[in-house]
Amino acid sequence: MPSTLFISDLHLAEERPRTAERFFRFLREEARQGCSLYILGDLFEYWIGDDDMDDPFNARVTAALAELNRAGVEILFLHGNRDFLVGSRWAEAVGARLIADPTLVELYGIPTLLMHGDTLCLDDKPYQAFRAQVRNPAYQRQFLDKPLAERRALARQLRTNSEKAKSGKTEAIMDVTPAAVEEVLRRYGYPRLIHGHTHRPARHVHELDGRRCERWVLTDWYDDRGGYLCVDESGCRPIPL
Repeated sequence: MPSTLFISDLHLAEERPRTAERFFRFLREEARQGCSLYILGDLFEYWIGDDDMDDPFNARVTAALAELNRAGVEILFLHGNRDFLVGSRWAEAVGARLIADPTLVELYGIPTLLMHGDTLCLDDKPYQAFRAQVRNPAYQRQFLDKPLAERRALARQLRTNSEKAKSGKTEAIMDVTPAAVEEVLRRYGYPRLIHGHTHRPARHVHELDGRRCERWVLTDWYDDRGGYLCVDESGCRPIPL
């Protein structure tokens, strides 16, 4: 039976070798069972520009995905909050197609909305302000004009700052805002919704305006966790690794 696979929030980095090896094994084994692989953001811990593709770790990830694509699996990439600078050069090297956030697709007869998920966390106002800043094209041009070493240092500092900021936030603030979920479900015609970002994998059912909408939250790959969502004609199944 044809199937479509979804992953997000792997946060791949050289300093997390166990997660990286789990990912490479997934690409060699489980990922080849699907006809398409959707990566819904935060594949990398950070991405400082496509001109960093020659970094040995980045090159290995790129090559492994390209091999999966050559094996016949379509790869689609949606930007996350850590890898929003992934561009056309990387996509071409992988053989991937970049898709917008959000993107509405038809999966086995069911309209399905795909998002990274960070735009649903409206209660986290400091993060939303930061997101607006770094998604500004002028900011991105200024950042990409800096030398690679300086960009790498800035990315690591931003990552450190982010972890410190999280420690002072409540669980509720870092989760989706219910009103934001309801608004996006209405706007796109009450679809099934698949997203990541919150690191709270679960299946939710939203009763909205007399409709029932499924919302699937993808798992992150921190520590010994990891997995994917398999979607086919029978529905959605989360599969741990």
